[in-house]
Amino acid sequence: MLADDFGREISGVRVSLTDRCNFDCVYCHNEGLGDTRGPMEPADDEMTADDVVRFLEVAREFGVESVKFTGGEPMLRQDLEEIVRRTPDGMETSLTTNGTYLPGRAEALREAGLSRVNVSQDAMDPDAFAELTKSNGYEDVLRGVEAALDAGLAPVKLNMVVFEQTAGYVPQMVEHAAENDGLQLQLIEYMPELAGRPEGAVDIDRVHGWLAEQADRIEHRAMHDRRRYYVEGEDGGEGMVEIVDPVENPNFCANCGRVRVTHEGYLKGCLNRNDDLKSMGEMTKPEIRTAFRETVAERVPYYGEYLVEEDGEWVLNEKYLEPQPAD
Repeated sequence: MLADDFGREISGVRVSLTDRCNFDCVYCHNEGLGDTRGPMEPADDEMTADDVVRFLEVAREFGVESVKFTGGEPMLRQDLEEIVRRTPDGMETSLTTNGTYLPGRAEALREAGLSRVNVSQDAMDPDAFAELTKSNGYEDVLRGVEAALDAGLAPVKLNMVVFEQTAGYVPQMVEHAAENDGLQLQLIEYMPELAGRPEGAVDIDRVHGWLAEQADRIEHRAMHDRRRYYVEGEDGGEGMVEIVDPVENPNFCANCGRVRVTHEGYLKGCLNRNDDLKSMGEMTKPEIRTAFRETVAERVPYYGEYLVEEDGEWVLNEKYLEPQPAD
């Protein structure tokens, strides 16, 4: 595996297949690029299936073990099954989706080699869901989760972004995961610097505290400073709830082993940054190899290096400031 100057080996890649989406979620940051979504028709600048597979073949050469396909909504790609099928041997494939297109396609994706799915679901109430996603897709999402479970893509992780508009639905979602075999809940800390609405942030420590009171047992994953809470449901089942809290978390950044690819074919060394985008040119294997090596070599942890703490505030490290011209 390739490792950066901080000793972080790159074991996984996240590949955005499109920035198109049939939802318009209020918290969307589009893999850190901001709300760049345009028309629903495929854009000329989207990587082709051949481009994606060629990149994955190079990533596998460097020892990358897993790929997560993201968007936008990756299932708007009609060639998704082909891309999954052509993913190099030995590379685990997963998918982050809003779930609306899983009915009718989950089985084919499983047969193509997909291992698991994360489905975005932020509330159990149709009206609240519609307000959060600007869509009427609530029932489609529920059917999509069921289709994924029926296809054997378990456990299905439900992704819930926790911020002002969703925090009140956390207990319902925890109970839902506890009462349904095959479901897990992933509570994701809201990232105001990416979503652009700092007033929506909530204190994630309060969520940790509430879950600690509800949980029968707790696991601590030291590498990313994550906690998994196991909560018993009213019917006697047990649900696993994990909190992903990268904001101001140096441990999370210090152990990040991912590189991202935008739908246009740019490598991105860090979710939080857009000043490190690196083109892979015409997507030939030599160009991909060169860009991949350079991206990994230039990666720095976001919190604790790119941003440093001064007097309780996170500020940009001066060494990464653009040099100012002399007067």
